[in-house]
Amino acid sequence: MTTTIQTSLRADKRRGLHARWRAFRMLAAVTLIGAALAGCTGEQFQKGYILPPGALEQIPIGASQDQVLIVMGTPSTVATLDGEVFYYISQRSERMVAFMNQKVVDQRVIAIYFDKNRRVRRLANYGLQDGKIFDFISRTTPTSGQEMSYLTPLFKLLSFN
Repeated sequence: MTTTIQTSLRADKRRGLHARWRAFRMLAAVTLIGAALAGCTGEQFQKGYILPPGALEQIPIGASQDQVLIVMGTPSTVATLDGEVFYYISQRSERMVAFMNQKVVDQRVIAIYFDKNRRVRRLANYGLQDGKIFDFISRTTPTSGQEMSYLTPLFKLLSFN
């Protein structure tokens, strides 16, 4: 009789160990899946110039070009048509899931126009709604007019006009 009880107790201990081991494996699997899903969360990307808070308020109309360089720093690009213009260009994009494509959320071009005496004539802050998004990598923008397929020149050659 005691042998049966001891065997029964051993079987109960083994079942308890198996149940604990099974619970540990389940917890490890849930933790691993949670960590994998956390790696798929969204990201934000900032490209170009980052505007310091309150920087534009420090540049009044009539300020010197040197004052602008001190407050804003080196411009992204400079134009020299009809006076000089400093352009500070930035773009913020995000993607919701790690393997998805990026979507442009905000795009800024801050233009500071100077007169012939190198004094600030005008400030402009252009946003995403002010222009078209273009591909920075290929440096191409869509042009207005008719888009032609590769068959159009072939048909023009065959036409009798």
